[in-house]
Amino acid sequence: MSDHPFINEPVLVARAKILKRLVWVLTVVVLSLVVAMRSEYKFTQPLEVEAYLKMLPGVVALINTIVAACLLGGLWCIVRKQYRAHQRCMTAALLLSTVFLVCYVLYHFTMPETKFGDIDGNSEIDAAEANAVGGLRALYLLILITHIVAAAVSFPMILMSFVHAWTRDFVKHKKLARRVFPLWLYVAVTGPICYWMLKPYYLP
Repeated sequence: MSDHPFINEPVLVARAKILKRLVWVLTVVVLSLVVAMRSEYKFTQPLEVEAYLKMLPGVVALINTIVAACLLGGLWCIVRKQYRAHQRCMTAALLLSTVFLVCYVLYHFTMPETKFGDIDGNSEIDAAEANAVGGLRALYLLILITHIVAAAVSFPMILMSFVHAWTRDFVKHKKLARRVFPLWLYVAVTGPICYWMLKPYYLP
């Protein structure tokens, strides 16, 4: 049996304005962190901490997998008009994505970059390594680049769709959610794919 739909209330204009401003502030902060973590500067940490940090790529891949499941669950619930269940699935997806982001930034600020095809782990791809992986490297880079672009584009849209839902502006929420859902799902699915393709090249 379907849940009762949310009672539509007048949009909370003041709260919506504050939340929308917060969305753009968070977007600038997060994108700045992603750019900064690509720099050569890395934080140092004790060896025992480093051992835990090396586990993070697997953790974030698992989180992304669960996010994808939550998104599909949310889609299933909204199609069946189970609004409360849809809300729980999408909120879980947002919270897990937040945990993913923290782990992702933490890892890339503390550990050296792993490159696809870098068999000897020297952070360079020589001719022999490039020949060994062949076209797989191009495929990996295609998936990775589209994953990053989709993540950057969808991030403010995801937050804004939640703002519309929280402020009971369901017309805008529905319109924006239809656009951002495929992007969010693509990010959640391609994240684990990138991890499994890159996994053989992580340093022990």
